[in-house]
Amino acid sequence: MIGKPISVEVATREHVFDCLKAGVDILWIGARTTANPFSVQEIADALEGVDIPVIVKNPVNPDLQLWLGALERMNRAGITRLGALHRGFSSYEKTKYRNKPMWELPVELRRLEPSLPIFCDPSHICGGRDLLASVAQKAMDLDFDGLMLESHRDPDNAWSDAAQQVTPERLGEIIKGLIIRESKPEITANKLDEYRHSIDRIDNYVMEILSERMDIAKQIGQFKKDNNVTILQTNRWAEIVTDRIAKGAKRELTEDFIKELFEAIHQESIRHQTKVMNS
Repeated sequence: MIGKPISVEVATREHVFDCLKAGVDILWIGARTTANPFSVQEIADALEGVDIPVIVKNPVNPDLQLWLGALERMNRAGITRLGALHRGFSSYEKTKYRNKPMWELPVELRRLEPSLPIFCDPSHICGGRDLLASVAQKAMDLDFDGLMLESHRDPDNAWSDAAQQVTPERLGEIIKGLIIRESKPEITANKLDEYRHSIDRIDNYVMEILSERMDIAKQIGQFKKDNNVTILQTNRWAEIVTDRIAKGAKRELTEDFIKELFEAIHQESIRHQTKVMNS
């Protein structure tokens, strides 16, 4: 009726059969289905020998192996026109997003599967309308292959996900406002190489510093072992987090980044201390 391809989410073999019978053009697998290998395999079995594009959303939780596993099941079923869809990840933390983007996961997926088309679903990442344009632009800046944006002629009265839907007019404005950048390797190669060499040098220095920090953590672990002291010192950890966030803000580093960075460092420190304590 509208002369455009139709895409439908499927979660069971019956959904697949109904869609194929109705002539649906593209299928996608939702986040909760991707998280269940048994459901994914059921869909893969139903698609055996069928030539239809399939898009696989990331699982609800940040598990790259589950995402890769679902894609591999589709590939083994003979699906050659395969894509991934990044819709963000559930988190116990309260953030401005409905689902945390955690851009590092789709970026890692791109590194592992460079020929796989990867799309972004800003609607489910945002959960509201205010951030849609900025998240869509971020996806384009990260070289995603396309976007899935929810639109409704009367968003406030939509039957589902009303808060994250926009009118067709607003959708057009968002798309029109996107800046699509080019790689231009012939222009940027030499200068980018200079920057990249600098990044490599700094990264090596960072790893040396982290290694030095872990050496001190081992010494702390030995001291705690000798004096029968628990590994986790809650007050000290709270003090570190507060102090590092404040210092990071002065250097234009976001609170989320500093928290995630030092939580990772803290976990690695605990790992080293635990190893010493149990030796």
